[in-house]
Amino acid sequence: MDDIYENAKRVLERAREAARRAGVPEVTVVAASKMNDAIRVRRAYDAGIRYFGENRAQELEAKLREGAFEGAKIHFIGHLQRNKVKTLVGKVDMIESVDSLELMTLIDSRARELGTVQPALIEVNIGGEAAKSGVAPGKLEELLEYAGKTPGISVRGLMAIPPAGAEENKTVRYFEQMRKLFIDMGAKKYDNVTMSILSMGMSADFETAIACGANMVRVGSAIFGERHYT
Repeated sequence: MDDIYENAKRVLERAREAARRAGVPEVTVVAASKMNDAIRVRRAYDAGIRYFGENRAQELEAKLREGAFEGAKIHFIGHLQRNKVKTLVGKVDMIESVDSLELMTLIDSRARELGTVQPALIEVNIGGEAAKSGVAPGKLEELLEYAGKTPGISVRGLMAIPPAGAEENKTVRYFEQMRKLFIDMGAKKYDNVTMSILSMGMSADFETAIACGANMVRVGSAIFGERHYT
């Protein structure tokens, strides 16, 4: 547990230093807490982490019941299945993985049923990977235009994960492409869209992402250690 505490402190300091070098006013570190129980989550919280990201609805609900996220913000960072929309809307502070008109419509409908507005990021498949979710860059404008018709969603920005295993120079190129998209889409002033968050970068490359303009990063193994899948 001490490792989690020290790791989290170190990641927060690295993010602050990277932001200082890049001239980014503030960077939000979202701790990707998948497969870590409530006790481990609370240890990261004790170290100063205030945002946690989960990618499985069932696991997120279980941790909510255990009080894992008390005092913190919760982001859903995984691929959101349509049948889980009702479970998550209104329970999480941000959905980072909106990538289709259908999903936007479902979230909007559920949020309006609850009398709330669901903050969200649009996930961009910046690497054009067939097996990865996210909207193609060329179809991003269609989603942002549609956001004006979905008052139950407040689009706050963009999220992307470059292809795993890409060489550093290629990863930087993907980050730079996302930064350009972020600036270009922000300049268009879509209704119901506030381009304030650019989420990209994970444990292996979050400092590089910040240098390219990210103001939100998602860090898992650098805080909690390597995950052991069975």
